[in-house]
Amino acid sequence: MQSASAILMIRPASFFYNEQTGKSNHFQNQVYSNRTDLTELAQSEFDTFVSVLRQRQIRVKVIEDTLLPTKPDAVFPNNWISFHEDGQVVTYPMESLNRRSERRLEVIQDISESFEVKELIDLAFFENESIYLEGTGSLVLDRVNKIAYACLSPRTNLRVLDAFANKMGYQTIVFNAVDLKGRAIYHTNVMMSVGESFALICLDAVRDKEDRKSLIDSFEKTGKTIITISLEQMNAFAGNILEVNNSKGNSFIILSETANRSFNQSLLDTLKQFAELIPISIPTIEKVGGGSVRCMMAEVFLPEN
Repeated sequence: MQSASAILMIRPASFFYNEQTGKSNHFQNQVYSNRTDLTELAQSEFDTFVSVLRQRQIRVKVIEDTLLPTKPDAVFPNNWISFHEDGQVVTYPMESLNRRSERRLEVIQDISESFEVKELIDLAFFENESIYLEGTGSLVLDRVNKIAYACLSPRTNLRVLDAFANKMGYQTIVFNAVDLKGRAIYHTNVMMSVGESFALICLDAVRDKEDRKSLIDSFEKTGKTIITISLEQMNAFAGNILEVNNSKGNSFIILSETANRSFNQSLLDTLKQFAELIPISIPTIEKVGGGSVRCMMAEVFLPEN
């Protein structure tokens, strides 16, 4: 399946501007509020997010972050872990030193109480070579067709990508993508999303014609309707969306209120053809953390126990 019917989310214990990640994540903004206030705002946004999903009967597994060590980006678990239908769990190398403590064995143990974990594939050793691949931030996976889309950046290294692809049996589509100032986009999932029947992407960020052609050819070959967004919409997290299913098999597209406001009516109508839209308000998490709703959800495709 392309869309998960179970989601892992980590409730933040300490949320604040992460100076280490801000070097390559140009979506982050430094806010001069104290950490307690920012954490409380992030927790409130998180709790409302979870409540909205559960009201739609979307299965959400919430695990509390630990206070120590402080982990300002723990709310974004999809960067360090992914769960796969064959029972494989992959953990990933992270660029920032203070994000590496997000990889907690107890999270996997907790998940294994409800789901079958057959194999743990740990790619974190690549950190010793200072090369990285930050989970389904770096990777946008077409799980049905076994294609991993990835835009190269300081956080998305080709060697680690090849190691993932060889181990998991994925074909890779690699390209370069930049923002309005020509800076590498730090994570693939802020500029594109692949659903059951659609591929939403900011093609304006892909300047190389051959890269564009490779992407379009792949989407067409796999039967995806191509939905394009502008660079301005990408900056409003319009690419950071995720299609999920609920317990009844109904499909939903999760997006932030920021992204929702950036869409014109034509784009909204197009998206609604594929699934019901669920806009979520997370302004603090987006502004300070530089990530949106998709980054907060780690899809769980593992077999149930």
